[in-house]
This record gives sequence, structure tokens and C-alpha cells, in this order.
Amino acid sequence: MPAQPSAHRTGDKGRIMSGVDQWALIGVAQTTLLALAVGGCLTNRRPVLIVPLYALAGLACLITLIAALGALLTAAPDAASRLVLPVGLPDIRSHLRLDGLSALLLVIVNTGGVAACVFGIGYDAHAAQPARVLAPFPLFLAGMNLVPLADDAFTFLVGWELMSLASWLLVLADHEHADNRRAGLVYLSMAAFGALALLMAFGALAGASGSYTFDAMRAATPSPRIAALAALALVLGAGSKAGLAPLHVWLPLAHPAAPSHVSALMSGAMTKVALYALMRGLLELTGTPQWWWGGILAVIGGLTAALGALQSLTQNDTKTLLAYSTIENIGVITAALGLAIAFKASGQRLEAGLALTAALFHALNHALFKPLLFLGAGAVLHGTGTRALDRLGGLIHRLRWTTPLVLIGCLAIAAVPPLNGFASEWLVFQSVLDATSLAHWEMKFATPVVGALLALAAALAAASFVRFFGIAFLGRPRDAAAADASEVAPSMLAAMAGLATLCLAFGALPGVPLDPLMRVAATMVDATGAMDRLLLGQGEGRTAWLAVAPHGDVTAVYAGLIAALGLAALTGLTVGLVSLASGSRPRRGPAWDCGFPDPRPQTQYTAASMAQPLRRIFGSVALAARDRVDMPAAGDTRPATFTSTLRDPAWRYVFDPLTGLVGRAADRLNALQFLAIRVYLSLMFAALIGLLAIVAIVR
Repeated sequence: MPAQPSAHRTGDKGRIMSGVDQWALIGVAQTTLLALAVGGCLTNRRPVLIVPLYALAGLACLITLIAALGALLTAAPDAASRLVLPVGLPDIRSHLRLDGLSALLLVIVNTGGVAACVFGIGYDAHAAQPARVLAPFPLFLAGMNLVPLADDAFTFLVGWELMSLASWLLVLADHEHADNRRAGLVYLSMAAFGALALLMAFGALAGASGSYTFDAMRAATPSPRIAALAALALVLGAGSKAGLAPLHVWLPLAHPAAPSHVSALMSGAMTKVALYALMRGLLELTGTPQWWWGGILAVIGGLTAALGALQSLTQNDTKTLLAYSTIENIGVITAALGLAIAFKASGQRLEAGLALTAALFHALNHALFKPLLFLGAGAVLHGTGTRALDRLGGLIHRLRWTTPLVLIGCLAIAAVPPLNGFASEWLVFQSVLDATSLAHWEMKFATPVVGALLALAAALAAASFVRFFGIAFLGRPRDAAAADASEVAPSMLAAMAGLATLCLAFGALPGVPLDPLMRVAATMVDATGAMDRLLLGQGEGRTAWLAVAPHGDVTAVYAGLIAALGLAALTGLTVGLVSLASGSRPRRGPAWDCGFPDPRPQTQYTAASMAQPLRRIFGSVALAARDRVDMPAAGDTRPATFTSTLRDPAWRYVFDPLTGLVGRAADRLNALQFLAIRVYLSLMFAALIGLLAIVAIVR
């Protein structure tokens, strides 16, 4: 018989949250998602089903969100509710577990799921073949929900593969285009590689006992060599799905290929599921982490952040720009996670808790402002029919409701106070400053480098989104597509407005989300009880909802609400003074034209020209940027042309050589299919001997 789920007891006496109720809500919601996958296949013949299918999927996500919020906000920090289902491998069954970290991931996944479903109602209303999206879309949501709940390797990998295959089908929804087919091939290859790496990690952690439950892995004590190999496999498997460099190459290809609300989920939710696997594996399943794991992870995160921000700055496609920005933010989160691991291994529990809280908070914030921006890009695509920045412009006059919502997302991702992006990045930099107290000299050298890379990434990200918003929404329309743009459906605006509201609320009142995140982080780094006043100072007139004090004193305090009120007051004062100085009647005049009063849109900055200075500074080394100008001679009527080429270093130095090596090896190994049977038997025997030797060496 399956085990009964345990009950949670909260810190308040007499108030009990039943694990049975939580599992019942989650079970109903996930069953609904699986059933909707079947219903989605009927939408080609019955387009009227689009609205109810998205509505039911959104309701299922909302139910799961409510259950997860209940577990996150009311359960004790170390409480966990378990459920064992009589399905899965023989004599293993499926083990499920709901604790603070998994509840947080369910909140992230289903917040984005609700927004994507509401947006999809209007977005897919004019789709030619909606079943290509609606059939795998609920499966994608179900897979992302199963991964955080899994408490054994088999169930985890089932959810992981369901998430990967469903998202692969969504990437190929518009497979008539060759670029989309290439994106699907690269994505499927990277997904298979990641799943194989995770399988190897779980196999190493299961050991000779062969127990694939996470409880058995937590209780085991792997040797340092096994733990390091498992950690490496986890970084390769989960890092490839999250988008860590140099395994990020699928992400800028797949996100533009998928529908916009799917891209919002892939960026805002799926990458967080991958980071969840990294956190769960490195902080729990591999035993006591080593300090150098954290150092390497922090450096990888810093490099990923800088590369992603620089690539984002050079893109002309709006969704490709946002995809590279996702890589940048994943790097920021990973750097904070690496610092948390280094602190935990060094015995600095308070600093570890702060770093992990910063990572979780930025993951939560990124799951709000990045889906908002992808939905905004989808609104622009829906209203104009193009994703090219150089064909946009002046959308502030045509998309009057979309513009302020996208602006909120741009300010949040550029870490402008008092938005939520600033609050979490501020905490990350507080952890970087704390890292100077680490005892190992390698970390003392690495930490300033990581801090410099994160600072560079933050500056480049701000420049990237000034460029994005300025080129797309300000100025004059550069093309008829922008001049004739039309506002999107109310359901699409409602989805963006909900996410924008959360970005404003979490920026003004960061203490509200930080309280449960701090308790989750304290449990993960064994700092429960020691972090009670680390983040949210209660004394000296400060309250949890008003101020955040990372060190429990006034050395570093961020009060988001006060910052918001101060900025609002300064803005109102400035507007009032300008109004008084200009007289009682408003005056209208021509827009600033850089000294060239030419009304043609060609006189404006283009996306490429705005990025050119920074591209020349950093791109020539990091991206092999090359500019070519073809200027015809006097009397030649040909137009002058400017061509800029970039090359991702991951393709140049990793995947192109690897692809060539695989091709040459395949040509050489092709002869193996023409050998005699005795040769095949000899090869099998040699392979068996080799595997036994590897097992003997590792053990």
C-alpha cells in the first residue's frame, strides 16, 4: 500500500496544514494537465476549444500554486510531506516529496504557467494549427511540476524527459522554417546529453546498493572521488538545461523558435527547474560539498553572465536578445549558488544562507520579469508581425497599454530601484563582498574576478535594455509594420499586468518574499535558527516588510518602499517645477533630432549603430566581431552596405571542433558494421573488461 502523506505543523500552535489536502490539490491539477494534452489534439477541428483548454490549464496551475504557497508559507522550515505511488520500476515505486525548496519551484513554475495560459488565450486565437501547441503545452507544465516533487531518480528523470520532449515539440511547432528545425535538432541533442549526464550522476550516487531514492542518497556517504564525479555530472546535466556557458548554445536558438508564451515558460520556469536540480544535487545528494566546487561554479556563473549580457547587447531579434539575457541572469544565480556552496564547505553558515537566499530571490524575480518581457515581445510580434528591432520604433504611440508594462520589465531586469531586479542583485553583490572572508587563497583571488564579471554583466544588461526599449518603442516608426501596429487582446494585457504588478510589489517590499526564501535557504545550508535576524531586522524601528538588512545591522540596509516613495516624490517635484517654469499653457515642439531635422526614419539610430561602441570594445575579442563597410566609388549608384558578423565562442571553440571530430570518428567507425561475428564477440568482451576495470578503479 502507498504510504500516507505526513502532515505539516506550522510554528503557530493549533494551526496544522494537512499534507493530504496538498497532495489532493496537486494530484487533481496534474491529472487535469495530462487530460488536457489529449484534448489539445482536437483543436485543429474545433478551434472553439482553445479558450476552455487554456482556461483549464491555467486553473490547474492556479490550484497547484495555491497548494505550493500553503506549503511554503505555513510549513516549518524543515517539514516535508511524502507520498509513495505504486507505479514506476518494480520494487521501487514512485516517491514524491514536498518541502520548502520544491514548494518554491512549484510557485515559480505555476506563476509563469498561469500567466502563459492567460496570454495564450489571445495569442493562439489566430494560430493556423493550434494543436501543435496545445497538445504538448499541458505536458510541458506537468513535467516541470513533477521534477521538483520527485524524490527518487526514476521519477525525477521521467519528469525531466517529459519536460524536455514536450518543450522540444513546442520548439518545432512552426517547423516549416529551416531555422526552427535546426533549433529543434540542437535542443534535442543537448537535452539528450543532459539526461545522460544526470543518469550517470544518479548512478554514481546510488552506488553498489543501487538505491535510487533520494533519501538513500542523502543518508549515504560517497567517497570524495565519487562525490566529485557526481557533482561534475550534475553540473553538465542540469547546467546544459539551465544555459550555463558553454552549454548554452541551444537556448538562443530554441527561445525564438517557440511561441512567445512558451518562450516565457522556458526562460522563466524551465531554467529554474534545472537550477533546482543543481541545488538539490550539490547541497543535499552529494554529501558534504567541497569549497572548490563552489569556486568553480561561481567563476562559471560570472563568465556566463558576462557572455550572455554582451551577446544580448548585439542582437537585432527581440526574442534572441531576451534569450541571451536569460543566460546572463542564470549566470548571476549560479555565481550566488557557487558562493553559497563555498561558504557552507568553509563552515560559514550565515554567509552561506545569505548567498543562497540571494540566488533563490533572483531566481524568483527572474521568473517574473523575464516572462513579462517575453510576453511583451509576443505582444509586439502579434501587433506588428516582426521581431526585428530595426523594423520597429514609435510603438509607444500604437501600443499604449503594452508599452508601460514592457518598460516595467526593462527597468526590473536592468536592476533599477525600486524594482525587484535591483533588490535581488543587491543581495548577490552583498554575498560577493562577504566572500573576502573565505580562508582559501584561491577564493580570495577568484571572488574579485567574479564580482567584476557580475558588475560588467549588470552594466551591459542595463545598456542592452535601454537599447531594446529605445529602439522598439521610442522615436519614429522605421517600417510600415510599426506604423500600423495594433494593441493586443485584453487577455494578453492581463497576463503582462499581473507579472508587472508582482515586479513592483517585490521591489518595494522585498522583505515579504525574502522571509520564506530565507527559511528555505537556512534549511539547505544547515543554518536554521542562526539566520532569524540575518536578513530581516526587527529591532531599532525596522520591520520585516520595510527594510532588508543582510548583516543584521545598519551597515547595509535596503528599504524598497522608501526608495519608491522617494523616487515618486522627486519625479512629482521635477514635473511640478518644469510646469511652473514653462508657464500655464503647455507648448509642443519637434522631438530632439540630433541636429538633423530630417523626418525620414532612416536618420535615427539603428539597433546595430547603438550597440557599435560596446561591440567594438568587447566583441572583437569575446565574439570575434568583424565589421565590413562596402562604400561604392564616386559615381557608382550602388548603395553602401555595412555588415557585422559575430560568432559565439562556444561554437568556435567547443561545438564546431567537436562536431568535426564526431564526423571523422563516424567515418572511421563505419567499417565496424562489416566485421565477422567473432570480432563482435571479442569487442563485447573487451568492453565488459573495460567497464569492470573502471568500476574497480572508482571504488
